Amino acid sequence: MKKSIKTRTKFKNFLIFCFRFVVILALTGIFSSLFVFLSVCGRVYSAEDYLSSNLKDNSYDAIIVLGCAAWNGGPSPMLADRLDTAVDLYKAGCAPKILMSGDHGQADYNEVGVMREYALNSGVPSEDIFLDHAGFSTYETMSRAARIFGIRKALIVTQKYHLYRSMYNASAYGIECYGVDAGASNYIINPKYYPREVLAMSKDFFQCLLRVEPTYLGDPIDISGNGEVTLD
Repeated sequence: MKKSIKTRTKFKNFLIFCFRFVVILALTGIFSSLFVFLSVCGRVYSAEDYLSSNLKDNSYDAIIVLGCAAWNGGPSPMLADRLDTAVDLYKAGCAPKILMSGDHGQADYNEVGVMREYALNSGVPSEDIFLDHAGFSTYETMSRAARIFGIRKALIVTQKYHLYRSMYNASAYGIECYGVDAGASNYIINPKYYPREVLAMSKDFFQCLLRVEPTYLGDPIDISGNGEVTLD
């Protein structure tokens, strides 16, 4: 009888421990993602609002465009919106260079190559397009933007839900930044992106805190030079 009571007590204590652990984990995730959001939320603009503001000057090193899916040798609608927004900002004189960051980890999948081709066809000179072939995540993109390309001030272009985390990562690496929303022109942003983004905010918060090394680093590249040095 006593053994049975002890077993039940141990099991109850184990359940209490598991419950507390889950609560602490959930609260940590909520507060870290909230911290990320609140740190940068005042610096997010639509393209129209940014261009009409007094923030537009000649002190930006580059426009950073975050990559996403490329389909059949061309950009997905979401990526096309990011590229269109970045090209518009470039042509308006907001920054002299564009850094395109995405996944080129395999020979048969080249996000940044697709992004470059799209920008070239939109009238951006080849020498003003820099490629980060190892932008495998938002965190790695911003770590490499600061440490490889030496960017200290940038406009960051992606969809609004993704801007807060992108800007937090950039700020954590010393990049003064403003975010420009690429919008959603002909598609609906999947609702599942939002809870996933909250989890990603929490993950990136701790990556920034711990200064996790990106998959690849490499030699410095002067963002004020000729972007053709980044061609693969």
